Amino acid sequence: MLPSPPGPLVGAAWRVSSETAPLREVLLCPPDHYRWIPTNSIVRRTLAGENQSPATAHLQAQHRELVHAIEQGGARVHLIAPEPQLPYMAYTRDSVVVTHRGPVLCQLERPQRRGEYAPLMDWHETHGSRFWRKSSTGTLEGGDIHIIRPGLAAIGASGGRTDHAGAEQLAGWLRAEGWEVRVEDFDEHFLHLDVLFCMAAEGLAVACEDVLDPAFLGWLRDHGIRWIPVPYRDAMQLGCNILALGEGRVVSAHESTGLNAALRAEGLEVLDPALSLFTAGGGGPHCLTCPLRRDD
Repeated sequence: MLPSPPGPLVGAAWRVSSETAPLREVLLCPPDHYRWIPTNSIVRRTLAGENQSPATAHLQAQHRELVHAIEQGGARVHLIAPEPQLPYMAYTRDSVVVTHRGPVLCQLERPQRRGEYAPLMDWHETHGSRFWRKSSTGTLEGGDIHIIRPGLAAIGASGGRTDHAGAEQLAGWLRAEGWEVRVEDFDEHFLHLDVLFCMAAEGLAVACEDVLDPAFLGWLRDHGIRWIPVPYRDAMQLGCNILALGEGRVVSAHESTGLNAALRAEGLEVLDPALSLFTAGGGGPHCLTCPLRRDD
């Protein structure tokens, strides 16, 4: 896979107002330099066994399955060139989040990932994309940011990857635009909120009831959002970490067999690439993708 060419300056049109609207353009990063590093509870558990970092060829094969699934769902995949000193650059969700006003540059917490801002800034500049805002207080990572629908968002604040200062700064920018934003506390053991919660389709989420605060679930219910429950064990294998493509399609890891059956029972078309090598490192379809444009 090669990085996408600059092409026309389409970046000015990159907007996302909903996690579930039809996905048209999305940014991924090939895992050419990816390896498991013990920076989160999931990968530490993986490395505590007899597992060793997977071969690059196997990682690339699974990543190609993900790209194919997304393209099959109707979206154009852009690829940013990976850099050897940034092994977790493959998780493109975290460095930049695209909002209804355009991209927001996040501020990553882990020292091993902080350098990701530089290639992302260069890539957006090359594609004519201007940042709407740049995180400058605390820490903020895209896996904690959920643009549920136009005017409604949730931001996780574990105090680990995203802290309250970073979450409230973004929340303040959105609230100034008339959005309702809930900043949700949870234990940093779970990395990002997208380990416990993701939108699957309009009005439908997947959620780990075993862990999430009942007040958060009540808030979702009050806003007309129901959910498919995902047990703790499955959530820790990234079972909640899915990518809504819109138009009745969703990407979920092949290994999430129980959830995939439940999603299909809801009438959704599930595209299920094998992603075990990435989920073992702490990220699934949601983590591996940064939506650039949806038809909101």
